[in-house]
Amino acid sequence: MSGGDISIEEFSRVELRVGRVVEAENIPGTRLLRLIVDLGDSRRQIVAGLAEHYRPEELVGRNVVVVANLKPKKIRGFVSEGMLLAAGCEEGQRPVIVTVSGDAKPGWRVC
Repeated sequence: MSGGDISIEEFSRVELRVGRVVEAENIPGTRLLRLIVDLGDSRRQIVAGLAEHYRPEELVGRNVVVVANLKPKKIRGFVSEGMLLAAGCEEGQRPVIVTVSGDAKPGWRVC
């Protein structure tokens, strides 16, 4: 699935940051998880459709890649203030969350 080529200037507008999941919980009656992610200088709430594939406790403590400058969106009554990146998001696939290993700190820019 491709939306066409973008310029390096367009790509540079996407702010990818390392975030550490500090809290995670199921949103009852949905396939959603509510995550609190530490981005170094702030904490963000992110709502992600991952509850079918991950238990909340599996995500706490992980360093993930977050789109930090995504416009907030209300989902099932919760405001989502970013997006976790994952691979394998097509029908029938299990999403694999993009993580960062090593000494990366919350808030570091992904480039």
